[in-house]
Order: sequence, then structure tokens, then C-alpha cells
Amino acid sequence: MRHLFIFAFCIAILGRVQAQQELPLTRILFIFDASNSMNGTWEAKPKINVATRLLSQALDSLRNVPDLQLGLRVYGHEKNYLHGQDCDDTQLKVPLGFSNVGAIKSSLKSLKPKGTTPIAATLEKAGGDFPDCPRGDCRNIIILITDGIEECNGDPCAVSMSLQKRGIVLKPFVIGIGLDLEFRESFECMGSFYDATNEKSFTNALGIVISQALNNTTAQVNLLDFKGNPTETNVNMTFYDQNTDQMIYNLVHTMNNRGNPDTLLLDPVHTYRVVAHTIPSREKDSVIITPGKHTVIGIPAPQGTLEFKMNGVNPDADKLNIIVREKDDMNTLHVQSFAEIEKYIVGKYDLEILTLPRTYIDDVEITQSHTTTIQIPQPGVATFSKNGHGYGSVYVIRKNKLELVANLSRTQERETLNLMPGDYIAVFRPMRAKESVFTVEQNFRVVSGSSVAVKLN
Repeated sequence: MRHLFIFAFCIAILGRVQAQQELPLTRILFIFDASNSMNGTWEAKPKINVATRLLSQALDSLRNVPDLQLGLRVYGHEKNYLHGQDCDDTQLKVPLGFSNVGAIKSSLKSLKPKGTTPIAATLEKAGGDFPDCPRGDCRNIIILITDGIEECNGDPCAVSMSLQKRGIVLKPFVIGIGLDLEFRESFECMGSFYDATNEKSFTNALGIVISQALNNTTAQVNLLDFKGNPTETNVNMTFYDQNTDQMIYNLVHTMNNRGNPDTLLLDPVHTYRVVAHTIPSREKDSVIITPGKHTVIGIPAPQGTLEFKMNGVNPDADKLNIIVREKDDMNTLHVQSFAEIEKYIVGKYDLEILTLPRTYIDDVEITQSHTTTIQIPQPGVATFSKNGHGYGSVYVIRKNKLELVANLSRTQERETLNLMPGDYIAVFRPMRAKESVFTVEQNFRVVSGSSVAVKLN
């Protein structure tokens, strides 16, 4: 009785916390095993009597919980197993609804265990027991209470995963009544499994499961610096359900007014994969939130900043972009604006600055809480004048080889390019000239912050 009092007190307190928040409608469908094996004894009493009594007591604690609908589905209660196995012996006894405690308790009292254990078929049909959510945002939860494993060659784990991936239900809870340990794996793949070896452990498990089904609990994410201190912040975090990969929360990390990572309210039903969207991202999987216990989630995310500066004054500098890659990796990690300062995970990076021609800087090191500044020279201005329309290109000369910088406009007789300091050659042939001998080439040098006129006629 003491455990039931504590359970009821926790539900009442947490219910008041929920009432102060905008929370979704919670819908709990109890699936109850009424197969023949429930006639067996459990602590010198019939299992069916113990399980229905304890479940009924727990239901009494849920009478005044707001935003809660309850329902009951039963299997193995219609056809006696002696007359043959009936794998369709499953029935929704009490559809989901408010104020259903009395109806569920009445149905439990009338149960007489008879038949087999069609868990997979029952779960499949239970998926249809949840109608469209009237609020558009419901937490659909299944609590399965059973003393036996699947007997109809179904695959409860596959059905459970299908229901979760289709967004019909959250991860189910399974409470096993006096099950052999060898059957544990059969239920752990279905959802969160609790092994009840006696009345006390059954009551405790039921209290934990219902508490998880009803209430969020507290957690914090520590984004750890190079020394393992939780000093990093202002990063978006995505919480995924690890089993279904469904996105559950998007929260921007912050520090509270005491300088500590902010406290979050998370749904303990899920096992999470938490992704911190640093550059590159960092993540932690298999995160379990324990109801009633503050959970600290640590993710190593040491960062430093990267900024760019240009010698002299160039009003077009803010238009430049920089491709940032992890060292020796050709995949684009991030595109940073020249005018912005960005944070990166500590390490080495290769940069491609989209100047004309491109500026490449490798092995740029980002260190903890330090700003790495990349300084590049101011470009010069090259103005090209051409004799009519034609075909032309500009090349930079490097190691006595030509590297294409840009193709000139075919229709503009005068155009301007901002070019980085260096030696160049421009090649041009008028469109009206039908012989290659009329090609014009012009060598020129670009000096930082200066202008040069290139005549191609």
C-alpha cells in the first residue's frame, strides 16, 4: 500500500506540473493478457487475480489526471485453448476516452483466462485503436501486461517497430509477470521491458511505466570544451528517437542565469540520439531519460572561431564566400561568408576562398576558445577593353603554366574583374575575325589595391 501511495502522490504532483504547460493529449492503451496461462499461481494466488487487482488500484490514481485518455484491449479471453488455438482472439474492450477508469476496472473483473497468446496480431490491431488525434498532437502509448510469449508465429518486435516508424505509437512498455529470463529478449526488442517477479516489483514497474507515460522529466546537455568543462553553448540540438529516427525536439542550447546549462523537460518514453549541430556536428546515442531523476547528457564539443580579414578597403569583400573542408576531405563541410565569424570544432581545416583566382589555404588550425584570423590581400582591378564582340579568357601564370581564371563576356566591349595580386595573361579573338592569327594576347600584372587597363585590340 505504501508503494501505491507514493505512486499516487507522484502522479498528483507531476499532474499539477503538466497542467501549467501546453502538453499534448496522452492516450494510454492497456493490452492485458487473459490467456489460459494467467490461471497459474503467482505468490500462491492466481495471476489473473493479482494482476487485475494491482492494475485496478493503479487506475484509481489516474482518475483526475488531466489530458489523459485510457483504453483496454484484451487477448486470449474468448476461446478455450482446449478447443483449438484461436490466433484472432483479441478484442478492444474499452475504446480510448476520458473518464474510462470505471469501465476498464469493470472489464478486468469479468475476465476469465481461456485461450492462447497472439501478441503480434493484438499489437497490429491495437494500431487501429488510436483514432486521429483531435488536437493534432497526441502521445499514443501501449502498456502490455503479459505472462507469456507469442504463440501464433507472429513477430511482435517487427509489428512494434512498424507502429513506431509509422508514428502511430511511441515505444511500447511491456510488464512481464513471472516470466522466465530466457524470454526476456523476446520482449526487449518490442519496447521497454520490466520484469515483475512478485507483487511488489509489479506495482513498482507499473508506477514507473505510467509515470513515464504521463510526465516529462528534467535533463541538461553539457557541451564540453577541450578540458571537459560545460562551457560551450548557443548550438542547436536535435533529439531523435533512436529506434525510429523520428525528430522529437529542436532546442537551441543556452546557459541559465547562473551560468549553467539550461534545464530541459524531456519525454522519458524515448531512447534518444542527441545531435549537437556544431561544425562539424557531434552526437551521442542511446540516451535514456530516467523519470524523476535529473539526467546530464555530456557531448564533447570543443570549439574555436574562424574569421577573415582583407588588407585595405574593399566594399565587395562581404560578398566573398569561403568553402571550409575538414583536412584532407574534399567534401564541403560549410560555406562561410567573409563578413561572418563562425565556430568550428577544434582541429585542422582546408579553405577555398572564392576570389579570382581561388585562394587555397590548407592546414588551418582551430583551437579551443581562440579566434583564428585569416588575412588575405586586397584584390586589384583589371579593366578589359576589346575591339568588338569576341571570345576571350583570362589566365593566371603559375610556375610557367596557365590556369583559367575567367572567361570574358562575348558581348561586352568593356568589362572589369577584381583579381588577386599576380601575373596574368588575357587572350582574345574578335568574333568577326575568321582566322586564328588575329588572336590578341596581353600580359599584365595586378597589384593589390591598384587598377590596370588591359587593351585587347
